[in-house]
Amino acid sequence: MAVLLIRVAGVLMALAAIGIAAVPLLVLVDLLAGGTGYGLCAGGIEGCHRPYSAGPELALMMASALFALVLGFRVLMKLARRLEDDSRTTLSEQG
Repeated sequence: MAVLLIRVAGVLMALAAIGIAAVPLLVLVDLLAGGTGYGLCAGGIEGCHRPYSAGPELALMMASALFALVLGFRVLMKLARRLEDDSRTTLSEQG
């Protein structure tokens, strides 16, 4: 049961990573369609007065979030593998 919960958490983390990776594309598509970039530029792309550091700052935050998700995903999968191995060892000792 614990392994199943760990695997579900891993899937949720993978979906979160995909969502984080898709954010810049969605913002750009919205801006190009005449939108506000989901609130990033209130007046559209013509009226967007963001400093030059806004892009790299956003990229750094997103890269950090993706790194944390990948690291967490790896830890969860190692934990799941260890729990599976322990359960197999316990079953073989009983049988």
